Amino acid sequence: MMIKKQFLDRIKSEILLADGAWGTQLQSFGLKPGECPELWNIDQAKKVSMVAESYVKAGADIIETNSFGGSKIKLGEYGLQERCYELNKRAAEISREAAADKVIVFGSIGPTGKFLMTGEVLSDQMYESFLEQCTGLKAGGVNAFCIETFYDLQEAGIAIKAAKECGDLPVIVSFTFQKTGDADYNTIMGKSPEELVAEISKHNLTVLGTNCGNGITDMVEIVSKIKTANPNVPVLVQANAGLPELKDNGLVYSESAQLFRENVRKLVDAGASIIGGCCGTTPEYIAEMRKEVDNINLERRGADY
Repeated sequence: MMIKKQFLDRIKSEILLADGAWGTQLQSFGLKPGECPELWNIDQAKKVSMVAESYVKAGADIIETNSFGGSKIKLGEYGLQERCYELNKRAAEISREAAADKVIVFGSIGPTGKFLMTGEVLSDQMYESFLEQCTGLKAGGVNAFCIETFYDLQEAGIAIKAAKECGDLPVIVSFTFQKTGDADYNTIMGKSPEELVAEISKHNLTVLGTNCGNGITDMVEIVSKIKTANPNVPVLVQANAGLPELKDNGLVYSESAQLFRENVRKLVDAGASIIGGCCGTTPEYIAEMRKEVDNINLERRGADY
């Protein structure tokens, strides 16, 4: 509860640094294509802990949980739907232990991959799926729920409802946009940042944001659009290290940790309050961004005197 209060207080006065990619790190530790990352919370708990610890050591103020695909529906693809509560609770416990009492833990909640509009899943089923995930994450000790990489406003609304049903924890919602023109960005459902923010803001969220889908330079424009649409909401941004390219049977990302550091101030100027990384980023990226975040926060504190 104390960390929750610290988060709500800190976000008003300083820039917070989030962690980087989890999938990228787990793959470097041996996670194979087609393997369930959330099952590693039980079978490879030490390696999952190493990811969390690496981001704490890099200087992150916020780390997430290894639960992005932890909804009951998503786990059903691996026949693990009955272990939803267990896997999410353990995900939260691992990150909570790595964070100790110093670092904020966001419970990561990704989309189910199913579409309500096609009838693949009913809204009640989706709600139950997210509710069980949120219940496990809360039991494991998360400080907030991070509903991330969403593209469907209706599904996001259901996830928000489930998160709020679990109790009085901050709720962060982050959407993924694709570039459709020189300066146009939309979700795959055709929503622009401005349209989406106007509709999602009625949920009275703690933080709105964008992650994945774009490198850090494109994220500056997206953050600006979100902030313009709702000047009062804190904005989170977690960029990819560029768009992935297939090389030597593996994915390669073109944007460097130094480029991320160089764009931190641009993101802050555009309105970002929380900055981190997504696919392709590593603790090296977070450590580089920490230097610039510290500079900005120092300047802010000096301006208050």
